[in-house]
Amino acid sequence: MWTEQWARDRVAGDRGISTIEVVIIAPVFFLFILVLVAFGQLANGRGAVDGAARDAARAGSIQRDQNTAMAEARRAAEADLRDVCSGPVTVTKTSAGFEPGDVFKVEVSCEIRGLAMLGLDVPTRISGKAISPLDPYRRAA
Repeated sequence: MWTEQWARDRVAGDRGISTIEVVIIAPVFFLFILVLVAFGQLANGRGAVDGAARDAARAGSIQRDQNTAMAEARRAAEADLRDVCSGPVTVTKTSAGFEPGDVFKVEVSCEIRGLAMLGLDVPTRISGKAISPLDPYRRAA
């Protein structure tokens, strides 16, 4: 008899505990998911910038002159990063010359959205580098 009364009192005292647990744990769980998504966007941005650098180096390496090569490299990088970057895309040529036998090196960088979706205005500038040999059968002028 005494154990039945104790069990009933204990059950009555625990009512509403699961509601309180959900109210406390749900926002923490939701924030954790948002942080995972934000860091996923950063990882995706890193891959996109590296791919854009590769495409920019290749687009520039098949051109006949250096000015056209830089214009095509910028165009390729901007096309690749249109939906990834929140600011302007910067393409910088880091190789010395533009003669047959040389390489065309570029560095591509931009600001990735990443943590901005969480309300954290942390500027995240990601850059990628790529090298492509100048094509011996480059486009004619």
